[in-house]
Amino acid sequence: MTTAREFNDRHPVGTPVAAFPITRDEPPLLTTTRTPAWELGHGTAVVSVHGYAGGIALTHIDTHTPEPPHSTP
Repeated sequence: MTTAREFNDRHPVGTPVAAFPITRDEPPLLTTTRTPAWELGHGTAVVSVHGYAGGIALTHIDTHTPEPPHSTP
């Protein structure tokens, strides 16, 4: 399980993500993070994204890091 600190170290605010606010069975919200991640009182790490009010558990966030361009020989 990723902690808020680990997530923030790898993914700055503005990172493209696929967010699943309620359940992963629904289509994702393709968006970007709008806050750093934080941990709730009971320990669940969450992050806020554009287009959704409140925090979404990091277990329901998939990050989309762009692939580096392939060099040609």
